[in-house]
Amino acid sequence: MSTMQTELIIVSEYCHKCHIEPSFIEMLEEGGLINVHTEGGEHYLLLSELPNVERYSRMYYDLSINMEGIDAIHHLLERMEDMRHEMRSLRKQLLLYRELDSFNQSLRFFRMFMPLFYNTIYVQISSR
Repeated sequence: MSTMQTELIIVSEYCHKCHIEPSFIEMLEEGGLINVHTEGGEHYLLLSELPNVERYSRMYYDLSINMEGIDAIHHLLERMEDMRHEMRSLRKQLLLYRELDSFNQSLRFFRMFMPLFYNTIYVQISSR
């Protein structure tokens, strides 16, 4: 596949080699699912867009999912990813609170027995 730069792929060549219609790429772009760059009348895909284009292509051509279905799946997957990030963040916060609680329990224990410890030392020192 010819590339203008290592990051850009010519849409028409990609479509020809992958046996997909250029109009499919246009539909993905119009739906906001991918970004297509245009320079000098030529349309380019970023290399980073290929996994998404391939995923959407399989949905459309292999599974016969229409663009509305692809868009719905896209939004559900985004929502799942957001929820995954939120769960990861909440787990970290929970771990922090558990560690803090454990520290506080140790501190309470220490404070409870510290006067006894000091009294014992004081009594031992003063009895000398």
